[in-house]
Amino acid sequence: MLTSTQTELLQQADIQPKFLPENKLQYLIQQPEAVSELNDDELLELLAICNALYRGGEPIVSDAVYDFLFLAELKKRHPDHPYLHQVEAEPAFAGKTVKLPVTMLSTDKAYHFEEIKRWAKRVEKAAEKIGKDFDQLIFRVTPKLDGYAAYDDGKKLYTRGDGRYGQDISRVFERGLVVANNGQRGLGAGEIVVNKHYFNQHLAKIYDNSRNFQASIIKEKKLDPHALKAIEDKAAVFYPFALLPAWEGPWKTLAEHFDEIVNDVWHSVDYDVDGVILEVTDAEIKRIMGATRHHHRWQIAYKANTETAEVKVLKVIPQTSRSGRITPVAELEPVRLSGALLSRATAHHYKMVKEKGIGPGAIIRLTRSGEVIPKIEAVIKPVTPEIPSHCPSCGTELVWDNDYLVCTNNLECPAQITHTMEHFFKVLKNNDGFGPATIKKLYEHGIKNVYDIYQLNAEQFEAMGFGPKQSQNLVDELVRSRIEPVEDWRFLAAFGVFRMGLGNCEKLLAHYPLESIFELTEADIVAVEGFAEKTAHIVIKGFKRIRPLFEKLYALGFNIESTTHDTRQTQNHPLSGKTVVFTGTMQHGSRDAMKKEAKSFGAKVASSVTGKTDYLVIGEKVGQTKLDAAREKGITIMTEQEYLDLIKQ
Repeated sequence: MLTSTQTELLQQADIQPKFLPENKLQYLIQQPEAVSELNDDELLELLAICNALYRGGEPIVSDAVYDFLFLAELKKRHPDHPYLHQVEAEPAFAGKTVKLPVTMLSTDKAYHFEEIKRWAKRVEKAAEKIGKDFDQLIFRVTPKLDGYAAYDDGKKLYTRGDGRYGQDISRVFERGLVVANNGQRGLGAGEIVVNKHYFNQHLAKIYDNSRNFQASIIKEKKLDPHALKAIEDKAAVFYPFALLPAWEGPWKTLAEHFDEIVNDVWHSVDYDVDGVILEVTDAEIKRIMGATRHHHRWQIAYKANTETAEVKVLKVIPQTSRSGRITPVAELEPVRLSGALLSRATAHHYKMVKEKGIGPGAIIRLTRSGEVIPKIEAVIKPVTPEIPSHCPSCGTELVWDNDYLVCTNNLECPAQITHTMEHFFKVLKNNDGFGPATIKKLYEHGIKNVYDIYQLNAEQFEAMGFGPKQSQNLVDELVRSRIEPVEDWRFLAAFGVFRMGLGNCEKLLAHYPLESIFELTEADIVAVEGFAEKTAHIVIKGFKRIRPLFEKLYALGFNIESTTHDTRQTQNHPLSGKTVVFTGTMQHGSRDAMKKEAKSFGAKVASSVTGKTDYLVIGEKVGQTKLDAAREKGITIMTEQEYLDLIKQ
């Protein structure tokens, strides 16, 4: 749960969580991969909370979790969202904000050399525009200090704030803080940092991390004696970027010796560093490249932290995800890694736990490197692992699905209920409005299955907090979903039976009518091509589990179209047994309708061209890729009209 200091920081930042209760926030800290389950409001609130606590010296997740999981999720959903293009604000302290002497932007980040090369290409294009020789340009590489950003104009010291407005914190110089390397005041942007070895020796037992200490220097009215001593010992300083040690040279040299240069620069100062800054030094190039509202285009940060630590596993806790997969979370003896105190790590899946021997007493090597942090890099001392046999959420016996243990009780498992209801409407595909936010609200009001949703009227929706118009729209969509035609295989797949996705449902119902599926034996299912005995056993159990709900929903009168066809009537058809791919815009009807028609003739419909494809049917505005693939493989290509002539035979 949040500490009193963290709660105070959120209040200072004017963040009052509306969408994320503390228990859900704690769950996301422990299982950051679950960020994909959040709606947009929850995601934005999570980003704001993480940023405010990081800036205030009380981080709850690592930089890479924030960048690669949380921030990446927003980029995936809304690439142009305003949050992605604003400077992430430093926390506010007592006192009014003032306009900064210059705009202080964030820095764009890269985690791989390929991204750095793409940035260099953009510099090269800018040079070409103004007739400059790219090979003669000088690049500068400096350490990326992990401190508290500020700006010194010689008279006042300002926090970075939101990049345009900050606060006057000149008091830190009055308390005795000095400029690094005996530098003078007025050198512009820099960071308040503390000597790494000094922190580890004198302050690590008092402050959770160096950012926590840096923030205390700024916000405390009366300094803690330990902080005051650090200032007196000149271990805490303001380090202007202009005084940082640097490598300078042409791109060719930088590219050829990249790792060596980065390593040298990274370790050139005895302060916390979380990367290096690369920039082109030519003033005209900088002017041409300019900046976004978030960062300068002529500058980029390279972050590739590879610090490791060996730590003991205390226990491995199984947790059920919304999709039914069981995620193993390793509880660890607390260890400090790259400035963060870590006590948990995700082991990804139980096959990893089983094969590598991760359990109580195991010694593992953690690394904060790349995109998922912390990561279990290796198991130094394996033990006999404990593999759960039943779901921790509902007690159902677990089954293996490749690398994963899975709970198949999707209808009644508390961890899966909302996902199961969302899945039904998403797969049915003939309704709108029943996305994650709606389902979450319904669940909070005691709605635990899809049948109960279909019993609601507009007044009941309103009583749960939906607006009058939205409530009527939801009722209308429920009616629509029963009236509009839906294929029997789609209706069956909507129940989420394990191993019965759209493809397997379509295969099964091509041989047996929907009404008979609960009477099928394992032998009946194995008789269908593509179903093994183990799968048939699981499917039969799944059908038994969904039967009560299925029968209640089926009785509501859905307009279900049958897939089962008489093979005697289709076996002589020109399409029978052929694999067909449709591409382009069709005039005969929608592509979905044409696919359904082709299947009724006994054809197999695929989405991509392979060596098994028999016909590629092309409409208007055809993609060249599929045409080239078909020609290369000698596949018959026919126009829409040629196809129509064929099926009339």
